[in-house]
This record gives sequence, C-alpha cells and structure tokens, in this order.
Amino acid sequence: MSRIEKDSLGEIEVPDNVLYGAFTTRASKNFRISGLRAKPEFIKSLAIIKKAAALANMKLGMLDEKTGKAIVKAADEVIEGKYRDQFILDVFQAGAGTPFNMNANEVIANVAIKKLGGKPGDYHLVHPNNHVNMAQSSNDVIPTTIRLSVLLTLSPLIGELEKLFSEFNLKAREYDHVIKVGRTHLEDAVPIRYGQVFGGYAASLGKCIVRLAASENSMLELGIGGTAVGTGINTHPDFKKTIISELGKLTGFEFYQGNCIMLHWSMAGFVDVSGALRTLAIELNKISNDLRLLNSGPKTGIAEIILPEVEPGSSIMPGKINPSIPEAVNMVCFQVIGNDHAVSLAAEAGQMELNVMTPLIAFDLLWSIELLMNTVRMLREDCISGMIVDEKRCSELLEKSHALATVLNPYIGYDAVAQLVKTALAENKSLRQVLIEKDVIPEKYLNEILDARKMTEPGVVDKKMIEEIRKYRGKG
Repeated sequence: MSRIEKDSLGEIEVPDNVLYGAFTTRASKNFRISGLRAKPEFIKSLAIIKKAAALANMKLGMLDEKTGKAIVKAADEVIEGKYRDQFILDVFQAGAGTPFNMNANEVIANVAIKKLGGKPGDYHLVHPNNHVNMAQSSNDVIPTTIRLSVLLTLSPLIGELEKLFSEFNLKAREYDHVIKVGRTHLEDAVPIRYGQVFGGYAASLGKCIVRLAASENSMLELGIGGTAVGTGINTHPDFKKTIISELGKLTGFEFYQGNCIMLHWSMAGFVDVSGALRTLAIELNKISNDLRLLNSGPKTGIAEIILPEVEPGSSIMPGKINPSIPEAVNMVCFQVIGNDHAVSLAAEAGQMELNVMTPLIAFDLLWSIELLMNTVRMLREDCISGMIVDEKRCSELLEKSHALATVLNPYIGYDAVAQLVKTALAENKSLRQVLIEKDVIPEKYLNEILDARKMTEPGVVDKKMIEEIRKYRGKG
C-alpha cells in the first residue's frame, strides 16, 4: 500500500506505513552508497533543534500554538529514541545535508499530524516546510546539529579518557620502584623508572583531555537563524536569540550567537575538534606501540611488561599470545587520523556563502568520537588494568646493558667511559665487572655511583669524590 505525495518535481508514491514523505523517498532512491545511517545523537540533536524552533516561533507569534505544540510533542518522541527506523538516509548524500533536514521535517510533521487526528501526508494540518522547518534552512540547521551532537558525545569520551588517565597514574605509583633501561633510537639509554614512564603516558592523556575540552568551546557558537546564506531571511528579527535561548534551556549548554555569514561556510570549529581527536589518536598510537615493544617476547624480546591474555594469538602456533588490544588501538588510531584528513579537506571545500560538505564532516567526527570512546574503554579494561611489570626481567636487562655508563662521565670523562663500554661489549662483560677488573674507581664508591635509582632524577655530583677518584687513577 502506498500514498501519493506531491512536491516540486511532481507526484511520487510513498509507502503508506512510513512517517517520512516525498523528499526522503526520493533521497533514499538517489543515495544508495554506504548503507550507513546517521548516528543516534545526530538524529536526537536534529529533533532538539526542531523543538527549539517550534518553541521560539510560538513565543514570537509566528506559529499557532495548536500546530506548535503538536510539533513539540512529536519532536520529544524522536528525542526519546522513537521512530529511528524512519530515518533511513545514507550518510553520503546531497550537499549541506538537505535530505537529513527534510527527513526530520517529514517524520516530525507526520507524527504531529497523527496527534492532531490526521493521517500521514495530510500536510494541511502540519507541513514539513511551512511549519516544522519554519525560520530554518538546512544550511543553518545541519551545522548546528553537528555542534550539538559533538557536544553530546565528547563528554562521554572525555570521561573514558579520565579513567584511563587515572589507571596509568595508578600503575605509575605501583611500579615507581622498578627501574628499567631507557631506550632512545631503539638503543639502550640511561635508566628510567616505570613510574616515570607510566606517569608520562598519563600526562600525555591529560593534555589530550584539555585539548578536547577546549575544542568543545567552539561548538557553542551557533549560526542558527541565518537560514539560507546567513542573512536570516524569512525569520523574525528576534528568532536567533530566541531559538538559542530555547536550545540552552533544552540542553544545558551555554550557546551564543556567532557571525551567521561566517558560520555558513567556515568549518573551523569542526577542524578544532577533529584536530584534538587526531592528536589523541597519535598519542594513543605511540603508547600502544610502546606496549607492544615492551611486551615483545616472551623469551626473545624485551618482555619487561606482561599484558593480559585476551585470546589465542595464532591459528597455527599453539600457545602463542599476541598484544591484541594494542594492535586494535593502532588500527582505530589510523582510522581517526584518516577521518581527520577527510574533515580537513571537507572544511577547505567551502565555496562562496556555503560549505556543502557537512554530512561528511558530521559522520567522520561522530564516528571518530565513537571509535575513540570504545577504544579507550577497551584499552583500560582489557589491557592496562591487568598489565604487570616483570621486575626481575627489568633488573636483568638493566644489569646487562651499558646504560649506567653515562653516570661515570663526571668522574672519569666521556672518552674514558667510551673505551670502557667498548671493552665491555667486546669481552661480553657487564660494565661493573670491567670497572672492577680495570680498577678504575675504588670499590667503596662504585655502588654509590652506579645506584640506578639516583640516575632517574636530577642530582648534584660530589666534587670531593671526583677529586679522590682522579687522585686514585693518577696513582694507578
């Protein structure tokens, strides 16, 4: 069964059991691209804007209360999550998100019509364009929808990041006594405590939280009420401030009116958010790479940390366990970095008074936020919380390495230390053993000088000890 609806292109059959109309029907036939649909937060945000617009237009005397209240009730039901199956459009669609906007207009109109006793398609009761879309255009509605949906989703991501930040700080305190070989250029370097390593990871994530929170501020600036090109054509003079006030009441966010002309073509705010997400992905990727390297082995690699076993690692090698969680994190990070590039290109593509790439920006931003939120949770729950530092292995590698050599520089000089390291490498001996055999430093000072813990933080060299060692070497 179907009903006949008319639009500017003529008549079209619309399934009788659906709540969308002619525009959505045409768009669903035109854009069969990815099979991906808008995120729930995007649909919810669209409905919040439609509700706010109806409230504003009623307050300004532009929309009669009977129609306006029906629209508000219909929008409320969409906000609650009803009718999601009626939002059928592909995320890749006509520019500026007009299909998204009209899908919402039609669904809300038809729900309102039913509440007024009519049947879907009876647009003399509630019209998608004349009533639901009153004082609006896709050109100001969709960017505002993106801003609101980003605000709704960034907070949960920041919440997950704060938990991961805390987890790394817990590990830092737990393992602050464990000293490991530092590594630069993937070669042995001076010692560092695992408390410092994990504390560094936490600090990096803390910076990411600050960046994300700062990027939220650019989402509060709205161009709603600018309609087609930002001038506000077909709106009441007080519509902008009124709808922004209503949006604030509905969401709790402190929105403010921006330059509507600029906000129709400038996507810089979204680039801010995307850039913060990209930076988070870069930092998470580095941390995950470290975890994979430090976990490598278990017998022929570094093997200083032990990651939780989450699944068998091979279909052919029995007993093999892989760092599956960090590997998944790597893949997500690459995707987010790719999404950021797409957002940047889309933002650059604005022409004249409009940027038509908003559907792509909306999808990639919300997808990146969702990916990172789920990934950060996974990394914390399934990897970091159960991670163990192998203290015995760390001590063994520290003793074998020549990373302690640097601390000898003030006492016997760089060149002399370099020769000792070469000897140790050539004879396959520890640096301590060579120092004792060569009788370079009195043994009574050796343990104090080679105290690895002292090497992990600033300290003042004992000048008296330096003089005594130089005299000792001179006698030799």
